Amino acid sequence: MASDRKVVMIDPKKADSLYEEAIKTLRTNLQFTGRGIQVILATSCYPNEGKSDIAFQLAREIGNMGKKVLFLDADIRKSMLVSRYKVKQKGITGLSHYLCGQTDPEYLCYESNFPNLDIIFAGRSVPNPSELLEDEAMGNLIQSLRSRYDFIILDAPPVLSVSDALIAAKWCDGVLLVVESKKVSYKALQRVKKQLEQTGCRILGAVLNKVDMQQDTYYSKYYGHYGYYNGYGNTK
Repeated sequence: MASDRKVVMIDPKKADSLYEEAIKTLRTNLQFTGRGIQVILATSCYPNEGKSDIAFQLAREIGNMGKKVLFLDADIRKSMLVSRYKVKQKGITGLSHYLCGQTDPEYLCYESNFPNLDIIFAGRSVPNPSELLEDEAMGNLIQSLRSRYDFIILDAPPVLSVSDALIAAKWCDGVLLVVESKKVSYKALQRVKKQLEQTGCRILGAVLNKVDMQQDTYYSKYYGHYGYYNGYGNTK
């Protein structure tokens, strides 16, 4: 890959052995979801539940295991990936540039400094993201990427904020729902679950994030409603 297609990303997250082990367990559990799960959409109910961080760390962990993985930032409304991971490279082309016909697919993927992990950045903000994500150009892109990567992690905006995740779900094999502990009501969870089911995309499970493992029992009576990955996230 040409040098201008490489980026250096600095992970702002401090070392946390419990969090790291939880991500490894999440990766292992996803391996047992069955065949045909290659493109995974990560979303949440509301903003700031930690969805993007978990999606990125999951992609890193998959790469650490020797699998070729792509992290696709589909938040073409308000992406924070470049600023969060302190990407200094200028003139980055992203998903929105491609969907608007301003670049070709071969100029989208960037090689990161993490093992086996490539990135497609969101690109510039656009006024019509839902329409762009629904366009056949998005489906064609995902289809072409399937032959190049073992896994694709697609990070989409929250379900209850905008319709982007529900639209993008039709291009994916499964959905991972990140839920912040004590922030999301049972009613909201059921609403999101129903909306995701209506897309026809399989719900792989829910990840409970920002959990105090000693005190948190808030969701215990609801676990039966989801494939639930116990204890992901941390108390911060």
